[in-house]
Amino acid sequence: MIQLLFALVLAEMAVILTLLFRTPVRKLVMKGLDRSKQGRGLLVAKTVTGTMIMLFSSTVHSVMKIQKRRSTEAGMLNPTDEVLMARRHLEASLVGFSLFLALVIDRLHYYIQELNLLRIGLLFVLVLTS
Repeated sequence: MIQLLFALVLAEMAVILTLLFRTPVRKLVMKGLDRSKQGRGLLVAKTVTGTMIMLFSSTVHSVMKIQKRRSTEAGMLNPTDEVLMARRHLEASLVGFSLFLALVIDRLHYYIQELNLLRIGLLFVLVLTS
């Protein structure tokens, strides 16, 4: 699971980097994002996001249970609980970070679209006035 989350975070970071710089790959990524937001793609994205939010809340709840167990016992965690808690913290941080990066990708896509529309409108006005 953790390897999958690391791969997801790295892929999202690569998409963000391609959106930040004006390259031919950016046009391809923009077209892909445009197509993914049409039709059923938006429904699938919302479903995956909801599932990830539920996974995030479950992981945080698991960490809270381990911490509560520590407070009821002698005040110390046994080594098994420490390993479990560290793993859950890593999972929760990776899921939260991937959700944040997905939000950044969505906003970058929106702003680049708006910027392109403004450029086209400005070119249209310049052509009409000259």
